Amino acid sequence: MRFTEYVKDTRAEMAHVNWPTRQQTVRFTIMVIIVSLIVAALLGLSDFVFSKLLTLLF
Repeated sequence: MRFTEYVKDTRAEMAHVNWPTRQQTVRFTIMVIIVSLIVAALLGLSDFVFSKLLTLLF
């Protein structure tokens, strides 16, 4: 396949992509940040609890 054919096919495929709206992008970004913070808090809490348990055992 020649490079020019590749570029032409790529541009044609990009026209078929259903891009999210700005509002959807903002919502999904906020959701990812919130879920990341929740997971970080849970992991931090579990690390704290397990480290305290280990100090009590040893």
